[in-house]
Amino acid sequence: MKKAAAVKNYYILPCLLLLLNLVNNVVSYKAEVVDDPFLRTSTVILLVLFGGTVVAFLLSPAMEKLVQTLHRTSKSGAGGLGEALFLIGLGALVFWLYYQMTAHGIASLLPAEWRNPPLS
Repeated sequence: MKKAAAVKNYYILPCLLLLLNLVNNVVSYKAEVVDDPFLRTSTVILLVLFGGTVVAFLLSPAMEKLVQTLHRTSKSGAGGLGEALFLIGLGALVFWLYYQMTAHGIASLLPAEWRNPPLS
């Protein structure tokens, strides 16, 4: 059980927090269309609080269970290969998303119809 806690604390939770940061960037980007600064600020704060709650209480435990299940099933077959592939895939996904945001902007992660209209 110590290994599962270490994986959660040192890898999965930080990856989820990075994903939450991406969502926060999307929220900030989309909030740019709200003209009223008070309403924009309130919207961003509420959505970030909601996102943090979802990560802390839903996504983190779900990812931990998934890693434990992959570890249990792959231990009998490939000896941890499933867990390792999952963790590598999670890290690669987080890296790719951050690369896209850094190189092309946060709008590149959104479908075309979700992007903010150009400023006139």
